[in-house]
Amino acid sequence: MSPHHHNSRRGFLKTLGAAAIAAPFITSNLFAAPPSRRLRHASFGAAGMAWADLTSIAACQNVEIVAVCDVDLHRMGEAKKKFPGARFYQDWRELLDKEHKNIDSVNVSTPDHMHAPIGVSAMQLGKHLYGQKPLAHEIHEVRRMTELAHSQRVVTQMGIQIHSDVYYRIAVALVQSGAIGKVKEVHSWCNKSWGDMGAQPDRTDPVPDGFDWNLWLGVCAERPFIGGQHYHPANWRKRLDFGTGTLGDMGCHIFDPVFEALGLGAPHTIRSEGPPPNAWNWSLNGKVFYTFPGTRHTDGRNLPITWYDGTSKPAPELIALVEGDPFPFDAGSLFVGTQGVMLLPHFDMPTLYPKVKFAEYKFPHLKGLKHWEQFVNASRGEDRTTADFAYAGPLTETILLGNIAARFPHTNLEWNSRRMKFDHADANQYVRRDYRRGWDVKGL
Repeated sequence: MSPHHHNSRRGFLKTLGAAAIAAPFITSNLFAAPPSRRLRHASFGAAGMAWADLTSIAACQNVEIVAVCDVDLHRMGEAKKKFPGARFYQDWRELLDKEHKNIDSVNVSTPDHMHAPIGVSAMQLGKHLYGQKPLAHEIHEVRRMTELAHSQRVVTQMGIQIHSDVYYRIAVALVQSGAIGKVKEVHSWCNKSWGDMGAQPDRTDPVPDGFDWNLWLGVCAERPFIGGQHYHPANWRKRLDFGTGTLGDMGCHIFDPVFEALGLGAPHTIRSEGPPPNAWNWSLNGKVFYTFPGTRHTDGRNLPITWYDGTSKPAPELIALVEGDPFPFDAGSLFVGTQGVMLLPHFDMPTLYPKVKFAEYKFPHLKGLKHWEQFVNASRGEDRTTADFAYAGPLTETILLGNIAARFPHTNLEWNSRRMKFDHADANQYVRRDYRRGWDVKGL
């Protein structure tokens, strides 16, 4: 690590330590900008999903983009053109150290393994946080982010933007209105394949100019750089230490309306019937069975939910419930109720079955919400977010539990959410991981 990075870290830790001492005495009214004031915002990430988050937030009224950070200088070009008045950084710690007095809010839109270190550090400085899904890479990180958002009284929103879309809002309203009766089981799927059953390439490639590999690794253990997009900019999702596979990438989206409609909390058992990951990568074609405690919207004491990804799909008898309609094999959920069935394609209108029964049924008259605008307005004290960390934290924990179960196929894992422990000793090592020496983050 260069002397510049060491100095930046020392300054950052000094700033963060002072903020941590002051934090218990700071109220949410001091954190939220007065409605008449512009929201001063910083983005961690400048391209890919970060670009979508940054430009969507910037398009809202009363927002000023103050600073942007990306470990890859070559991915900053469009941001520099669009936001010529912003200051640009390569080291996230340096941005927080130098800009914490100049910003009110941030978005963290980096690879999964850095969501918590950056997000926790920003919240400890009193910054409102828009955090990309999944909320973090590890369950312990998610729980800490949820707790910190509450104790710091900052505005939060997870990047599950379809949560605010009219299709998902209608689906939630239909289930909660009892349109299909009490829900007996749910099946959710996605055909993406963020996995890799191959071995790690046995080579070391030159690090591209302008790309800081050490900063990209962040809290993860050192290793040689491998080019060809093996890690950067996209395929990190397949790698155990950096991404969370297909379930982590898409589960927060697809489980979202299931979670909200049924009022779910933590599952008490998880079982994987798919292949396990290898030493480096998440597996393909996963299948995970969750069992949740029943709620007022479900039938019976327990609710089973099954997740499928890649080539794994619901059984033919379930597909037959949609009466020959095209089945959205790419992604979606099927709610099986005591009085009917609801098919919810990912990002499309729900359909109720049997069609004869629901021929005259009118969907609730709902409108979509503006997900990024909610965050901006709430940060300015004018609105509230609908996917804050109090909601998104338990949702993300559920997703990550499935990834832990994948490491122990054909094994029932019982989960104690309050204690954050399994009944399986080997599984507990994956609830929390150690950070690379010198990269510890206060509060994690």
